[in-house]
Amino acid sequence: MFNLILFGPPGSGKGTQSEKLIEKYGLIHLSTGNLLREEIANQTKLGLEAKSFMDKGQLVPDAVVIGMINSALEANSQAKGFLFDGFPRTVAQAEALDTLLSGKGAGISIVLALEVDQEELVKRLLNRGKSSGRSDDTDESVIRARLVEYENKTAPVASYYAGFGKVVYVKGVGGIDDIFQSLSRQIEARQLA
Repeated sequence: MFNLILFGPPGSGKGTQSEKLIEKYGLIHLSTGNLLREEIANQTKLGLEAKSFMDKGQLVPDAVVIGMINSALEANSQAKGFLFDGFPRTVAQAEALDTLLSGKGAGISIVLALEVDQEELVKRLLNRGKSSGRSDDTDESVIRARLVEYENKTAPVASYYAGFGKVVYVKGVGGIDDIFQSLSRQIEARQLA
């Protein structure tokens, strides 16, 4: 099983590249946002638990999110692999994910980290805000706060996986297809290794 984390700050192109990678490599897309919405819509035990936290304006605890990921892994046990997008967001989540995967005889194969400088990210997010309908993409001060939050809480996840030799940094600036080719080369190098 080939498990990939596509990693990078908001606006780095994860969503765009995820779609292309899933199509090319036949991976199952595991987006925690999508999983949360699905579990809530299906009124599962985990979905109702998550909704109770969200209704109070609280973050859904890691244990609930890991439970949802476990359900998705079990529902797709014949998959070639998974592409994790938007998760893990903290080192604690990365450790919990590794424990979960290890219990299934699997692990993270590679972490592809998209590198884009901060001013480019701000420009991209403001541009995306014109059509995305996301209010957090229309205010530059909110965008900059999100980027600081990312650097403080999420960027250390790359350092965690770097300790296992699993992180490859890929330039996230340039043409979409050029970036995709760079990501594909890294995946194929790992799959053949």
